[in-house]
Amino acid sequence: MNTLVLVEHDNDSVADATLAVVTAAGKLGDVTALVAGSNCAGAADAAAKISGVSKVLKADDPAYANLLAENVAPLVAKLMEGYDAFVAPATTNGKNIAPRVAAQLDVMQISDILSVEGEKSFTRPIYAGNAIATVESSDPKLVITVRGTAFDKAETEGGSASIEDVSGPGDAGVSSFVSEEIAASERPELTSAKVIVSGGRALKDGETFEQIIMPLADKLGAGVGASRAAVDAGYVPNDYQVGQTGKIVAPEVYIAIGISGAIQHLAGMKDSKTIIAINKDEDAPIFQVADVGLVADLFKAVPELTEKL
Repeated sequence: MNTLVLVEHDNDSVADATLAVVTAAGKLGDVTALVAGSNCAGAADAAAKISGVSKVLKADDPAYANLLAENVAPLVAKLMEGYDAFVAPATTNGKNIAPRVAAQLDVMQISDILSVEGEKSFTRPIYAGNAIATVESSDPKLVITVRGTAFDKAETEGGSASIEDVSGPGDAGVSSFVSEEIAASERPELTSAKVIVSGGRALKDGETFEQIIMPLADKLGAGVGASRAAVDAGYVPNDYQVGQTGKIVAPEVYIAIGISGAIQHLAGMKDSKTIIAINKDEDAPIFQVADVGLVADLFKAVPELTEKL
C-alpha cells in the first residue's frame, strides 16, 4: 500500500506531530511525504531525512502558505490518484484538511487512530476515550488522522528520500490568510513537554493560577496546562487547555493540581506515563487514573512542594 503523509512544518523544519504519522503510515506500506507551502525547500530537505520516508513531494506555491485547507485539500485529492491512503496528524491543520480530502474522494474518514491492526483495520477512541473501537474500511482509498501520542516518533535523521516537485490547482479563491498571533514562551510546548503541570478551576482566578502553578513549572522545567473549566473561567489562554477539545498530551509526568478529572480532561492526558494528582476531595475522579495521589489543600501543599524542590 502506498501512503501519502501530510507534513506539518514552518517552511524550515518539520513539526513533531508529523514524526508519529510517519511511524503509523509505515505500518501500512511505502511512505511518501507531502510538503506543501511557500518557500518550503528547507522543510522538504528535513522531511527527506526522516527515517522511513521513501519520497518527498514538494508543492511550493504561495497558495499553499499556512496550509489553508481550501487550497491544500484539492492538491491532495489530485495526488491521491497514485496513492492508497492519505495520513495526516490529528492536529488543527490535519483535522481541517483531511475531511475535505475525504469528501472529494467520496470516502469515509477514519479519525484519531491509536493503532494499525491490518491493511484497512484500525483502533480509535470513542465516548471520550472510555472505549476503544476497532474499525475496518471497505473504501478503495483511505483517509486517516493519527493521534500523535499513540505512536513512537520516527527518527529525524537516517533517511535519504528523493525530492520531487509537484503542482496542484493553486488558489481556490475562497479563503485567505489574514494574520496570526503566536504566544512566545520559554516553557516547553504542551504536546512535546516531558513534564506538564496543569491547574484547574479550584485555583480561583488567573492571579492565583500564576502564583501557584508557574513557580512549580519553572522549577521542573515543565509545560503548563489547564482544564477546560480554568480556561473557560479566563484564568489562562485557550492554548493551555488539555482535554478532548484541547490538546492531547502524553508526557513522562503529568501533575494535575485542583483538577477534578472530568471525562473531557481525562481524554487528553490519561496516556501520560506517570500521573500525579493533588486535590482536597478524596472522591475526585482524577484519583482513579492517578499513579500518585495527594489529598491536601493545594494552596498549602503546592508552595511547600515548590519550596522543597
